[in-house]
Order: sequence, then structure tokens, then C-alpha cells
Amino acid sequence: MREALEKWFLELPKAELHCHLDGSLRIETLIALAKEQGILLGSDAPEALKRQLRLGMPCENLADYLRVFSTTLSVLQEPASLERVAFELAEDAHAENIRYLEVRYSPALHTEKGMRLHEAIEAVLRGLLRARQKYGIAFGIIVCTLRHFPLETSMELAEVAAPFLGKGVVAFDLAGGEAQFPGAPHKLAFERAAKAGLGVTVHAGEAAGADSVREALHMLKAQRLGHGVRLAEELTLEKEVLERRIPLECCPTSNVQTAAVASMASHPLKRFIRQGMCATLNTDNRLVSDTSLSKEYAHAYFEMGMSLPELCVVARNGFEAAFMEEASKERMLSQVDEVLGQMLKVEFA
Repeated sequence: MREALEKWFLELPKAELHCHLDGSLRIETLIALAKEQGILLGSDAPEALKRQLRLGMPCENLADYLRVFSTTLSVLQEPASLERVAFELAEDAHAENIRYLEVRYSPALHTEKGMRLHEAIEAVLRGLLRARQKYGIAFGIIVCTLRHFPLETSMELAEVAAPFLGKGVVAFDLAGGEAQFPGAPHKLAFERAAKAGLGVTVHAGEAAGADSVREALHMLKAQRLGHGVRLAEELTLEKEVLERRIPLECCPTSNVQTAAVASMASHPLKRFIRQGMCATLNTDNRLVSDTSLSKEYAHAYFEMGMSLPELCVVARNGFEAAFMEEASKERMLSQVDEVLGQMLKVEFA
């Protein structure tokens, strides 16, 4: 029965809204790019490198989890590399019936060899457009700034993202060391992004508590929350998120690995859904967390105790919360609703 259920999760029409490009390379691609560029990784055997980098292993905290990115970013300093990993990420998403994918990353982290910010966006865009042409997968790009960046860098990122609105870029995000760096210093950059028409999502309520969620919502005007698992620390704020139907980008495997939650069983996704929140399921970082979106749905069913109808609600929430043009969203939701209705009729022995 488990095999049949895992096939059901694979075939479920899904949207992924929280997926970091630089944390979602294929391990084989990381090795291949390092060889091409003369970068020493310590091992060129996939399983050995996974063990060396402790991929999918528990971490002390978010900062410990983020250490792997110095390795992945080392091979992503050329346009061709960015284009390749963007295409492959979309290809991997298509293979598990993800119909809409939002890819996020910070162009500022890809400039060590002289690549300019707009070139870093164009490279990822080329890869995703190629995947859309081959597989039909719809996508959006979320440009991130990082909490430890100065305001000037955040403003520059907002400025460079704005002209790509309608051409693939859909939103602006704040990521990075949540516990160490507040979001307030980036307020002007988020105002600039919103004025340009970009969607706004903010990492909050993961490494830091409910105060980071309040800051994201009230100061940065977040329309979605990255993670938000620590909302329960302040019920008034949780009620606001529920009443305003602020989507939550939940990433259970990552949340357990970073110690944002104690275990998969204690993850608040089930409670969020049963309260009526617009909670979604995501991978965060496919490589670093050693996961896929289908695996996240399996965890929600087998370890959190969520029902198949509840997981259909989660899947639909992903499309509803997408930073997608409304007419396109309505067409996709209509198609997805029809498929979900059929999938709920499937019987398992």
C-alpha cells in the first residue's frame, strides 16, 4: 500500500513556491561543474560527497544548515552553470508532476567572476524557458536579497529585478540569517519592489520567533511567509495570518534539519490546514535537504498523519498562493481541481 500511496503523491498535480536554486543542484551536476572549473570538492563520488557535505542530516541550527552553500555557490559563478542548473531543476520538478515552479536565488551571490546582476537573471531565465519549451512547466523567478546585505545591495537587487516583471521574475524575497539580522534595514528595498509590481515574500518564523513574522507582515508588507512555523508562539499573530489568508511556504524536512521544529510529527502543517490557513508544501533545498516535493507529501501523510483530502487542499493552496497572473492562475486551478477530484476517487487496498 505504501508503494501505491507514494505513486499517488508523485502523480498529484503540484506547485512548488519555495525552492532555492543554489540548494537544489543535482549532486552529479555539482561534481561535473567542479571538474570543469577545476574546483576541488574532496570527492567525485556522489554518495561519498553527500556524506562529506552531510546532506539531509540534522543540523544545529539554520546557520549550520547554510554552510553547504559555500560549496554549491562555488560552481555557480558563470552564466552557463546557472542556465544548466535552472533547466535541470525544472526538469526534475516536471518528473514529479510539478506544474508550476517558483525558483528563488540571489543574483548578488553569483558575481565573483564578474557576472553582472542582470546577467545572472538572464541565465536562469534561459534555463527555465528551455524547460518550459520542452516540458510545458510554468515558472516564476523570485529574486532574493539577504539579511546581512547592506541596504544599497538590496536596493540594487530590487532595481535590477523590476524590469524583468512580466518576463519571468515574479517576486522579491528576504532570506539568510534570520536570528542574527532583522529585516527592518531592508524596508526601502521592499517598498521599491512592491511599487514596481513585484510580489513580496519574506523568510520569517523559522530561525527567529513570532517577532520576525510581525516585522515581515507589518514593516516589509509580505504577501507570503517563507516557513512561518513559529507562528504558534503568538496566537494573535497566527489569527491575523489566518484571517488575512497569508500563504505559508512550509518546508518540513528543512524545518526539522534546521531545528526549527523538533520532529516531522510535531510540524504544525496539519494544524495550519485544519485551522483553514493557506499552508503549502515545499522542498526549500532539494540537494541540501536530500528531498523532493513528492517525499514532502509522503512525510505529511505517514509521519504527520494528514489525510489525502487534506493533502489535496495543500496541493491546491500551492496554485492559489502562486505569484502568477490571475487569468493563468484561474485556468490552472480549473485543470487542477478536475484532476484532484479524480484522484480522491482512487481506492487503496
